[in-house]
Amino acid sequence: MPDTLSPQVRFGSNAGQPVTRRDGIAKVTGAATFAADNLPDGLLHAVYVPATVARGRVASLDVAAAEAHTGVTKVYTPANRPPLQGSPDDKPNMFSMRIEALQDDTVRYAGQPIALVVAETLEAATEGARLLAPRYETEVPRVSLADEPALKIEGAGFGKPSDTTHGDPGAGHAAANTAVDVTYTTPAQYHNAMEMHAVVAQWDGDRLTLDIPSQALMLTCEAYAYFLGIPTENVTLRSPYLGGGFGSKAFTTGPQLLAILAARDTGRPVKLMLTRNQMFGPVGHRGATLQRLRLGTDAEGALKVIDHEGISAVSSFDEFVEPAPNATQGLYAAGALRSRHRMARLDVGTPGPMRAPGEASGSAALEGAMDEMAEALGMDPLAFRLKNYAEAEPGTGRPYSSKALRECYEQGAARFGWADRPLQPRTMRDSDGMLTGWGMGTALFGCPMFAADARATLRADGSALVETSAADMGQGAWTALAQIAADSLGLPLDRVEFRAGHSSLPNGGVAGGSGHTATAGGALHAAGGDVLRQLGEIASADPGSPLFGAGNAGFVARDGRLFVEGDDSRSDSFADIFARNGCVEVTGEGSAARAAEHAQRFAMYSHGAVFAEVKVDPSLGQVRVTRMVGAFAAGRIINPKLAESQLMGGMIWGLSFALHEAAKQDPRRGHIVNGDLAGYHVPVNADVQGLEVITVHEDDPFVNPLGIKGVGEIGISGTVGAIANAIRHATGRRVRNFPIRVRDLVGAGD
Repeated sequence: MPDTLSPQVRFGSNAGQPVTRRDGIAKVTGAATFAADNLPDGLLHAVYVPATVARGRVASLDVAAAEAHTGVTKVYTPANRPPLQGSPDDKPNMFSMRIEALQDDTVRYAGQPIALVVAETLEAATEGARLLAPRYETEVPRVSLADEPALKIEGAGFGKPSDTTHGDPGAGHAAANTAVDVTYTTPAQYHNAMEMHAVVAQWDGDRLTLDIPSQALMLTCEAYAYFLGIPTENVTLRSPYLGGGFGSKAFTTGPQLLAILAARDTGRPVKLMLTRNQMFGPVGHRGATLQRLRLGTDAEGALKVIDHEGISAVSSFDEFVEPAPNATQGLYAAGALRSRHRMARLDVGTPGPMRAPGEASGSAALEGAMDEMAEALGMDPLAFRLKNYAEAEPGTGRPYSSKALRECYEQGAARFGWADRPLQPRTMRDSDGMLTGWGMGTALFGCPMFAADARATLRADGSALVETSAADMGQGAWTALAQIAADSLGLPLDRVEFRAGHSSLPNGGVAGGSGHTATAGGALHAAGGDVLRQLGEIASADPGSPLFGAGNAGFVARDGRLFVEGDDSRSDSFADIFARNGCVEVTGEGSAARAAEHAQRFAMYSHGAVFAEVKVDPSLGQVRVTRMVGAFAAGRIINPKLAESQLMGGMIWGLSFALHEAAKQDPRRGHIVNGDLAGYHVPVNADVQGLEVITVHEDDPFVNPLGIKGVGEIGISGTVGAIANAIRHATGRRVRNFPIRVRDLVGAGD
């Protein structure tokens, strides 16, 4: 253990309370303004034309017909697209992908922008786009992951190497008494937030104002400024409300860039909003994977080796890899570990981070393989996982900053009733004759932390304004971050005004990776601490203050009063300090980033355990998930109500992964044939029955000063495997291809 810990924050009465969402009323009443709700004077409407084939070139567009349509202002094609300062092939920052912005007539995937139509009305732009009537010279598209060569890559995403080996996998395989060798597949899945991607772009000289949904405001400004050749400070981005993001709204996109160029070229504001079908193309998705897992154990069931190889679908022109095999690196104790990533180029839009990237798809396969090994050993699945419980990070030997996974297993199993589970499959039926099965899966997700800044202003009337450009994409940041800020200033929550979602505010970092609350919250707490420091300096220099002469002491605040730390007998009210010294307000600045020494010395993860019950019709193969219990340890919980909502949302997404979601490409043309919410299935209320979340107490003095880990993504990992394992337990059938369909289980009672 290190000699020094992160200085631990003392929270007041706000953190830990199940406060109702501050933005809830605005959203349900329609008062919240999303990007596409902004309608400046002189607005033009843009519609981008998506390629309907996946590979080839655009042979012709009927530009004359489109421009002749009433209301159409201009049609942009590769022949007249305004110039860019930075190439679409460039990646200005860590949250960048190569984009399609009419750089040539090549078609690389279905849904790619091949033209942009700008008109006085949306209807005119839509009809103009139809009149372009593109003709193509086509090639046979590459749509099957299994049919393409597996290629070596430089890295596996998020700074991880393409191949990671600890110990001697060959020796582990050779020494194993029992082995399993299984292959799992996961399909392409697409972000489908309620709010589609949109932009309203306005130019004033070389200054640009964007209304655009963004999970990373400052990085988005930086990227567009790079492409447009203007200083970053000349880009103002407004994004107070997002209707979901899940990773896709952290990146710049080609269609949005084209709309910005059109606004510059026409000298008028331009609005573009993607259709639902257009969400299945240029704005990222979870790439398909093919994963082979080889596990070996000794005679007592101790893992000798976990060997996890993955092939991930990437686009023909970029290399974002769904890092599924990384899921094996931090969880189970094994004598040897190997993760190996490869890619296969398909004619699809570039994949990108989608909620729980890597862990969602990787844990689906890993948790299935773990159950297959437990069955081969004749062991209870939970007992097998406990047998291989890791007290330190496998491979590296680094201690965990904290780990309450054992408690998650215990509490989740007890609430679910796991002790009554029969070991053998196909031994449980309900009173209606439905096959019943119980399964479980372990949940794991890392705890990244980004850099962020914040500002806090304490006013003489005892109210405060706290500011950061943090993004709230529905996770409740407006509320949880305000709770942190209020505690940092010793004020009740209703005395704190919270401003966010605007690029003129201090950099709030990235809303992603389950790290936003820790990142932006840490900066806000530091800003509040800076206010108290300044207020303490004023009071300690004031002979009329009870704090006079306490300049070398620390200060804490409660209920609008400033106290000498550790001495409650000495305090002064904010109001009196301001009044005696003629102050109107005090402003503090704060920043947050993870201590480098802790990041190097500790393995940092959230943990959890998910238990699922399914019922399967023995004749029809229809599956119902009737109960799920998830127990999660994720450090300090700032708002239990919002955390439970996030964890439930993750578990529902896991159900969707296991039973519903899959994008299907036409093998002849390469377009997504189910590119809408009628054909691309996600769960509805009828699919989610009994669902319970347990948050397990966990103190983590190393992950960051707030002790926060994050809950946005961990609920998916573990849930997919739990459902698949429950289906195996119910039917005796092991399905290794997700999503699990009725056709996989029909006649399961035979």
